[in-house]
Amino acid sequence: MATLTSAQILDQAKRVVIKIGSALLVDSASSKLRDDWLVALATDVADLKATGKDVIIVSSGSIALGRAVLKLPAGALSLEQAQAAAAVGQIRLARAYQEVLSPHSIETAQILVTLEDSENRRRYLNSRATIGTLLELGVVPIVNENDTVATDEIRFGDNDRLGAQVASMANADVLVLLSDVDGLYTANPRVNNDAQHLENVTEITPEVEAMAGDAGSTFSRGGMRTKIMAAKAAMHAGCAMTIAKGDILRPIQALRDGAKCTWFTPSGAPGIARKRWISGMKPKGKIIVDQGAAIALRRGNSLLPAGVKSVEGNFQRGEAVDIVTPDGTAITRAIAGYGAEQAAKIAGCQSNEIETILGQPGRAVMVHHDDMAM
Repeated sequence: MATLTSAQILDQAKRVVIKIGSALLVDSASSKLRDDWLVALATDVADLKATGKDVIIVSSGSIALGRAVLKLPAGALSLEQAQAAAAVGQIRLARAYQEVLSPHSIETAQILVTLEDSENRRRYLNSRATIGTLLELGVVPIVNENDTVATDEIRFGDNDRLGAQVASMANADVLVLLSDVDGLYTANPRVNNDAQHLENVTEITPEVEAMAGDAGSTFSRGGMRTKIMAAKAAMHAGCAMTIAKGDILRPIQALRDGAKCTWFTPSGAPGIARKRWISGMKPKGKIIVDQGAAIALRRGNSLLPAGVKSVEGNFQRGEAVDIVTPDGTAITRAIAGYGAEQAAKIAGCQSNEIETILGQPGRAVMVHHDDMAM
């Protein structure tokens, strides 16, 4: 089968994550925001949105912007200095994205996460639900590591891997890593004239990993090695990833026009990979549904509490359950949106009754259709 072009891959994508490094956003000489670059990127984002795509931006830059405001010295910062710089810079970074996307009638939201948020099941699910809701409302989430509270023990350490985590969390089709290089080479092209550019990688082999060196810039923490780690995570989630040159105006448009890059293409789509993962999970209980709900589920709908007859097992929110009919016929395996105790309480009720029954606002669906391995 012929390899798809960048334009074809982007055209087919429904959800795109764009990772932007500090070196692209902040001028290394003046330590000021590159306003012209960001304005041009906003046009790229608007073009993607105009074709009906969801867009998420994973952006570095808060520490780089904050250290300039605080007039901190050049070189490595202490943890306390980095956190202080991030606290000052995060405000400016969020405002910058708001100002460049607002003329395109695009709303933005800031989401700050740490590695701990992705490793803790409840935090992960809450982050995923928040991102999903924002995208449904047409908002472009701006995601960054929460450097104001993160320590070495609970941080991603670079936004390449954070980008892959967000892409996986959001079921994205494409992750674009905008970089100061135009892709992966067989060796470091800056020191080896014989290095060959790779246009497409379908598997992260030890040989591919060996091609990655550690080359960073003044502001960035990651090199090619972190990008390969990100590619491995993205491909595992069924998300295509590209490393493309970002230090040009309209980098996404340049990518569509055929700019040199490296694509890491998975064997399956994000939805297929996720459903395969869900189907392989060990179920901790069962949700028994009525005939009407069974028909709705087979049509691709979410499971509402009204269609639930009873609950079996002692599962927590985020754990796998089997959804079955009263006679035991399996419909699907799914990730529970409620724990067993709360699920039993709201079984058979209307969604607008959930708050009264539980004493707090709840989710309208018992299981979302994206969380089913139909």
